[in-house]
Amino acid sequence: MTAFTLAHLSDPHLAPLPTPRLHQLLGKRAIGYLNWKRGRHNIHRREIVDALVADIKAQSPGHIAITGDLINLALPDEFTQARAWLESVGAPADVTLVPGNHDAYVRITKKQTSEWVDYMRGDAARPGAPLSFPFLRRRGPLTLIGVSSAVPTAPFMATGWLGRNQLDMLDQGFSQLADDPNFRVLLIHHPLASKDSYKRLTDAKTLLALIKRHRVDLILHGHDHVHSTMWFEGPHGRVPAIGVPSASAVPHRHYPAAAYNLLSVVREGDAWRCEQRVRGFVDGAAAERAEVTELQRTQLI
Repeated sequence: MTAFTLAHLSDPHLAPLPTPRLHQLLGKRAIGYLNWKRGRHNIHRREIVDALVADIKAQSPGHIAITGDLINLALPDEFTQARAWLESVGAPADVTLVPGNHDAYVRITKKQTSEWVDYMRGDAARPGAPLSFPFLRRRGPLTLIGVSSAVPTAPFMATGWLGRNQLDMLDQGFSQLADDPNFRVLLIHHPLASKDSYKRLTDAKTLLALIKRHRVDLILHGHDHVHSTMWFEGPHGRVPAIGVPSASAVPHRHYPAAAYNLLSVVREGDAWRCEQRVRGFVDGAAAERAEVTELQRTQLI
């Protein structure tokens, strides 16, 4: 069987930042704006994310997953600009998005979230239906499960949470997928474990309990802006959770340059095999930066 390739990028923090109006720079946005002007605008570069997307397209993946933080301060004009960027990445049928904490930097309106809804709509959702999480999409041999950990938080906090309603719906959805043989990929912005309390997923313990009971084959996330692989207990063995650097970043301090993951999934008899390749910036150009890594062999039971 031919392998299916899923590209994964995250945290593009799209530049340039639109010029905010004075009344928009209140509370947390004022702090974020100062941080952007003092340094973040030098780290997150539009030409880098554009080059990264061009490299992704050159690899001809079967689908593209983006795990949040398209924008920076959740300014109204940022949502419109990010919609245009999403369209440059691909059509809604070919790109799946879950939001990040910067996409919910402050409380936002339904009009703003509607800019991206086509990229976050499940296959069974009716046209015009309100945005709802979790959502489910089937692409090739993959079942993509999207959840939102994006919530507005206090200044200097970047925590996320799913909430009881979303977790209950996720539990029910997993139960309905009991006989689904597809390779299951959970998309979330926040990592399921964090050493920093100010940026953790606050209800990660409950989510991990669900993953321990229900088969999930791969977890993809962003948020930390670093390469990472963590392993969590599932019903049939360990489940890999893969993080990726910001898609627009120049290397700075302990943070690496922009990169993305290519996940190759293939059915082998009664099992799935998943391999990871990483492509990122080396000497200013996108290139392979790691050997192929076998992440998972999932036995179908």
